[in-house]
Amino acid sequence: MTGPFDDMFGNTPFDLNHDDHIDGGEWAFINDTLFSDDSSSSTSEDDEIDDELEMAGLSRDDLEITAVW
Repeated sequence: MTGPFDDMFGNTPFDLNHDDHIDGGEWAFINDTLFSDDSSSSTSEDDEIDDELEMAGLSRDDLEITAVW
């Protein structure tokens, strides 16, 4: 039985077990690799920066002011 993604991704590097069929695990890998939205990672990086600045007693505004000088 062939699936809808076998024609697109079968017999490619995404066919991890080389059976010419894309199963659920392989489709999850394809989905994460090709169609992932990386916008959430930048939010967490911004949160980490804000946390570190707060621990140092600074804010983003303080950094902008010191960057001008």
